[in-house]
Amino acid sequence: MTEEEHVQSTDSVLMIRPGRFYPNPETAADNAFQRDANCGPDALALLARKEFDAAVQTLRAAGVNVHVFEDTAEPEKPDAVFPNNWMSTHHDGRIALFPMFSALRRRERRQDIVEELCKQYRVNDVIDYSAFEDEGCCLEGTGSLVLDHLNKIAYVSLSNRSNPKVIQRFADDFDYEPVTFTSTGSNGQPIYHTNAMMCIGTDFVMVGLEMIPKKAERQQVRARLEKSGKEIVELSADQIANFAGNAIELQNESGQKLLVLSSRAARALTEEQREKLTRYARLLPFELPTIELGGGSARCMMATIHLPPQL
Repeated sequence: MTEEEHVQSTDSVLMIRPGRFYPNPETAADNAFQRDANCGPDALALLARKEFDAAVQTLRAAGVNVHVFEDTAEPEKPDAVFPNNWMSTHHDGRIALFPMFSALRRRERRQDIVEELCKQYRVNDVIDYSAFEDEGCCLEGTGSLVLDHLNKIAYVSLSNRSNPKVIQRFADDFDYEPVTFTSTGSNGQPIYHTNAMMCIGTDFVMVGLEMIPKKAERQQVRARLEKSGKEIVELSADQIANFAGNAIELQNESGQKLLVLSSRAARALTEEQREKLTRYARLLPFELPTIELGGGSARCMMATIHLPPQL
């Protein structure tokens, strides 16, 4: 495995243009980031598509390769715009498919998308963990797993979306060291996805350490991040509530690092944080007020493509 192949950020992402879009009633109980919409689903879907198209345009203009797939009309999938929860792709040519908590979301796994990736990239194997759903065990992709690809560490905040048994299976299969902890939102509930409170870049990490109530766990996470040589940019609970943790480092085709996040998240950052982050990446914000009603933000909208190119 050459150093070139093993990078933290990628210049290609997969995104799914929403067909139907509305806050999923099946996930409202444990996703504290979700909000009720004040307009009907048709108007909502129209607004979500406008935001989506503008985001794709922003990414492409910055030099990121975006594979756009249309959501299929049937079956209805209100969260289809968040593909990072059902699939991940890896440098060694493997794709993982993940077990989902909400029955509505299990419909999002699409064989046609996997087949399309197989045409454009070298895919050696597809590892499907979805059978864990029968045991009531979930692991929602890179929503649950925040991966440090350079150091092969998987950071996971435990919740009913991130089951220890499936975490261990993924860690064994992909050779990642799991670092698990529990983080809690201001409502006292476990934070449902790790990527709501943590973003790992090549040389930095944005993380809400204050959301980890157990001191020993908090110290363990901090120590692991420091040992991996990353500058820690700590986020407050309030910044995380504004999706500041739901960011992702990408790079463009010329290798420039980009920190992609929503405009709301960017506005929540302090001047000092912004200054630190811009040493490592150019901030690339987009407006997502409608899509964020679904409880996810910029990071959730992108499944990163780490697969090797076709020979």
